Amino acid sequence: MKIAKIEDLHADAGWRTFSFLKITTDDGLTGWSEYTEADGSRGLTGVIHGMAEALIGTDPRPIQSIASTLYVRQVQAPNGVNQRAIAAIENALLDLKAKALGVPVYELFGGPVRTRIPVYWSHCATYRVRNHEQVGSAPVRTYDDLAAVGAEVKRKGFKALKTNILPFDGTRLVSFGPGFGRSPGYPALNADRQILRAVHDTLAAFREGAGPDMGLHLDTNYHFKTEGYLQVAKAVAPFDLTWLEIDTWDPQSLALIRRQAPCPIASLESVTGRRAFRPFLDAYSADVAIIDVIWNGFLESIKIAAMAEAYEVNCAPHNYYGHLCSAISAHFCAVVPNFRVMEIDVDSVSWRDELFHSAPAIEDGELVLPTGPGWGVEPNEAAIRQHAPRR
Repeated sequence: MKIAKIEDLHADAGWRTFSFLKITTDDGLTGWSEYTEADGSRGLTGVIHGMAEALIGTDPRPIQSIASTLYVRQVQAPNGVNQRAIAAIENALLDLKAKALGVPVYELFGGPVRTRIPVYWSHCATYRVRNHEQVGSAPVRTYDDLAAVGAEVKRKGFKALKTNILPFDGTRLVSFGPGFGRSPGYPALNADRQILRAVHDTLAAFREGAGPDMGLHLDTNYHFKTEGYLQVAKAVAPFDLTWLEIDTWDPQSLALIRRQAPCPIASLESVTGRRAFRPFLDAYSADVAIIDVIWNGFLESIKIAAMAEAYEVNCAPHNYYGHLCSAISAHFCAVVPNFRVMEIDVDSVSWRDELFHSAPAIEDGELVLPTGPGWGVEPNEAAIRQHAPRR
């Protein structure tokens, strides 16, 4: 068995693009992965091809050897886009190898610890505030609307949700994203009274609508500095959060916030590689380590999770993509003993399901682990080509 062809495919997903890597062997077997060029990964497709073209004509099955070789060839710049390219390649090779053996990927790693994966509804109402037309939902303009979304989450059987800070500008709710340069506040990143009030009002609306038993997560991304995060942590105290999610590149700052926060702290979604995770674990800076399996790759992700378990830290995947990414993350959740809960985007463009031959099944707030060979979710090439990204 030799690698014969490497292709990339891309689909319009409204405010973003879903990207796919397809590796085909000389005997017609295919392996798939999903990746994204968003969030600091512009040009990733070219990096993937720059690495993968050297694999043409080679055996795809010794995946750890391939991943290790790709890593050492980028060792002077091991993280960022380079790690994300290695991840896309190794994830596609794992799909291919498992299909060749006729088993799900999780069987290559000792079989599942669990076959039903608790999930939380991520970006809850956030996409409807920003992009309700593409989601195909009613607009979410007020905190009463947020409460109604919370009630919908409960009605659909979910046990937990995650939202973002959604300020009211006097006429409607708006997105808040200074840490990404998407709204005023950068580069100072201060938490002023208006924003702290928005933190309170956002969570109060969801708690009212979803009820006292709903797990609430608040994602603050990179939107503050240490002082601001400490103020936000005080503001969330009345709402009994499952976790407050924070992104920062300083382990000691995160540890300081964790020591003073009234709830668990989750972090590290943007960190790639064991070496980069270790300082955060050494500082005991997070209660939950968020691992992006699409950015790290499946092999590296389970190594990070094993390292986290030595610190008595549970893990949760960062997962806000298409259905193939959700399947890959579900396989990770299935084989990692120290698992907390899985992120999933319920809202997306109305044509997302068309891009795949099947979608992961969610029952009573749990994703049912796919049982087919490989990842168990196959992209629909014809539909992807029909939904080519708009230029």
